[in-house]
Amino acid sequence: MPSAEIITIGTELLLGEIVDTNSRYIARRLRDAGVDLYRTTTVGDNAARIAQAVREALRRADIVLTTGGLGPTVDDPTRKAIADAVGVPLEFRPELWEAIQKRFAQYGRMPTENNRRQAFVPQGAKAIHNPVGTAPAFIVETDDGVVISLPGVPREMEHLFTHEVLPYLQRRFDLHGVILARVLHTAGMPESALDEQIGDLERQTNPTVGLLAHPGQVDIRITAKAESEEAAAAMIAEVEAELRRRLGTRIYGADGETLEGVLSEQFAARGLTFTVLEAGVGGLLLQRVGHVAGFLGGKMEAEPLPPDELTARTRACCDTRHSDWAVGLSLFTAEGANRCSVVLVRPEGEEVREFHFGGPPQMAPNWAANMVLNLLRRRLLAPGAANQNR
Repeated sequence: MPSAEIITIGTELLLGEIVDTNSRYIARRLRDAGVDLYRTTTVGDNAARIAQAVREALRRADIVLTTGGLGPTVDDPTRKAIADAVGVPLEFRPELWEAIQKRFAQYGRMPTENNRRQAFVPQGAKAIHNPVGTAPAFIVETDDGVVISLPGVPREMEHLFTHEVLPYLQRRFDLHGVILARVLHTAGMPESALDEQIGDLERQTNPTVGLLAHPGQVDIRITAKAESEEAAAAMIAEVEAELRRRLGTRIYGADGETLEGVLSEQFAARGLTFTVLEAGVGGLLLQRVGHVAGFLGGKMEAEPLPPDELTARTRACCDTRHSDWAVGLSLFTAEGANRCSVVLVRPEGEEVREFHFGGPPQMAPNWAANMVLNLLRRRLLAPGAANQNR
């Protein structure tokens, strides 16, 4: 399989003024086409640094894709930088200038002289006409690989990638293989503990297994390369089966599934209702359970509550709303030492839990909410978790 690198160009990216969404889009499309993406680089609007980045990327990868810097202004240096990187001059293409003029005419405007810069491309490049914008793209083929320069405007880049670049790559590199990915979601288990249980699978080369930690949740990504989608899916299924065997109910879903969605299915299947009391969480838990089946409403307290008071008020919420279950959450935050108390009231009894976790206080509400949602999920999975009249 060919390898690729992405270079996003724009000082505004380095200054944090805009978020790079182009890399994510291209990475997904390359993955689906069976191209290995090894690196993504961001460079400001400086021709020398762009040229250096392109030269370095060509030494490592078969395909170098750039986005941005193809506009008409002085700070759009990509054309000159690519020409310098491959050692050729820029050349004027009359047909590109004509297409630019026609595009402006469709807008009811006249191009200015600086728009003429966009009709220059590196000598010998394959020009790509842009039917959804004014900046032409281009492809430069070298002995080391290919450089493909696309506009930075996401709508234009995505159109050209789909209709021009991807078909070119499929022809040029005879792409037949695919790379598929599946993400399993776990909750209630730290990343280090998870790594202890599946570390041997993480050392595999195909499929690969990797971890991505979130507050109160860890994702497991399985990625497989194969000659067909069916073959890749079969490879993933084998690894997934082993992960599910080892981790059991620690895995709550896959890909687009959420804790809230899984919880909603469980409450609906068992015909149970519940209510929520949260204290010191800022409304996040109530917001997340708002559309869960069986939710009868809840109450929010601005300040955290001590365990005894949390238990009493959670019990009162359950009685007032005549719910089958009630859960109370009280969050105490401090830099590096967060703590939450959880009370679960059910017909079969009350359960009081306390969780401690690190990290900045800003992450604590998400972490605590995930812990509560996962606790509800685990209790619903227990034998006998069905509707019981209070």
